[in-house]
Amino acid sequence: MDWTDDVEAFYADREFAERVGFGDRPALVVIDLIEAFTDPESNLGSDVEGVLDRTARLLAAFREHDLPRYFTTVAYEASYGDAGVFVEKVPALRELRVGTDRVRVDDRVAPEDGERVVLKKYASAFFGTDLATELTTNGVDTLVLAGVTTSGCVRATAVDSLQHGYRTVVPADAVGDRAEGPHRANLFDIDAKYGDVVDVDTVVTALAERFD
Repeated sequence: MDWTDDVEAFYADREFAERVGFGDRPALVVIDLIEAFTDPESNLGSDVEGVLDRTARLLAAFREHDLPRYFTTVAYEASYGDAGVFVEKVPALRELRVGTDRVRVDDRVAPEDGERVVLKKYASAFFGTDLATELTTNGVDTLVLAGVTTSGCVRATAVDSLQHGYRTVVPADAVGDRAEGPHRANLFDIDAKYGDVVDVDTVVTALAERFD
């Protein structure tokens, strides 16, 4: 028996992990699939080839239905004054310098014309950015989150997404982490409290049913 079986039953018995589903205007947020995170040789990176492939599939579906798509990157000035204590806690972040290839979105999921890349300094795509303003302008009510890392920027964005009033959907096969334990534990927690953890097939099917 998987360790989650008993825990899922425990949570369900206490009225956690209900489904929020999709609203009328979903958007895709591709979180930090930049070269520093997709290169396994980087201190920040890991093997996320599968995540890239499935994120590309999500992008194709959102583009087909002309639904909003956003990307995020993290980049710091040479002084690292904009990195605060974060860079002290995680010195590997020094690799993320403004204007370098390391902070560029991986070519395998490269933004197309008109697709916004949001520059952030911390974990959440909302913190210190204007993402919420743009989502409101575009009438978005649901966020689908893909990218890395599950235990870091994906989770932080999922929490803030809920707190900003968005239905939040996280396809488990389109997010990744450096280790399986943090990946699985954070997916469990997101599903229990902050959003629906599904798979890419579920998202693609939902889009086809609603927007074809």
